[in-house]
Amino acid sequence: MAVTYANYLKTKELLELQTPLSEGPEHDEMLFIIIHQVHELWFKQIIHELLRLQQNLAEKKIHEARHNLNRVRTILKTIVSQVDILETMTPLSFRSFRDRLESASGFQSVQFRELEFMMGKRSQRAIDMQKEGSPAHQSLSRLYTSPTVYDSFLQYLASIGMDIPQEVLERDFTEKYEAHEKVQEAVLKIYNEDPLHAYLLECMVDVDEGFQEWRYRHVKMVERTIGTKSGTGGSDGAAYLWSTIRPTYFPDLWAVRSSF
Repeated sequence: MAVTYANYLKTKELLELQTPLSEGPEHDEMLFIIIHQVHELWFKQIIHELLRLQQNLAEKKIHEARHNLNRVRTILKTIVSQVDILETMTPLSFRSFRDRLESASGFQSVQFRELEFMMGKRSQRAIDMQKEGSPAHQSLSRLYTSPTVYDSFLQYLASIGMDIPQEVLERDFTEKYEAHEKVQEAVLKIYNEDPLHAYLLECMVDVDEGFQEWRYRHVKMVERTIGTKSGTGGSDGAAYLWSTIRPTYFPDLWAVRSSF
């Protein structure tokens, strides 16, 4: 069979994946479904890029690594801009089908959990929420003990001769990374003496900032839609989301800003 636009992209199957649950159905439920499905597709691409980024850093392919970071940053900007579309849905529109979601919640997105694990926000609790032996449980368990994106970056810096402490390189990946003064000294040295790698640092900061922007737009969208109500699935809604905005994935790259 010849390759066509439709069979290559599986458009028939793709366009049959939107199944509103409300009666009618309610007009805006289609938008709600499509936006979240598109987010899942973008999460898949970001994970794809971050895996290649770690590989490129391990192989010292600096230009390719920067390309991965720039692409992730651009995708994040796209996801943020798509919040504008979702915000065309009024609180009344959302209320018209919200009860149909029952316990379904964005907190159940396995891909977003995988993304958080790769970036450094990981916990055993997130793994325990998945059925033992399931693909999600296996994936998160593997990522839980694997180097984060930032760990791969620090290992790369060590491989090119930067003075990264051994206790940082050999740390327990299941624990949250804590900013380290010696790492910051290495980062400042790069900024002052190595323009090529200084640009890589800025690409890392771009991605970290991109995740913060996404979290901010997400929480404002939630506040605009449901105010201070609990989220679907019994989550704390906006109250929890606000707590996720401030922490950064690459703390050393932010800590040095006051040293210039």
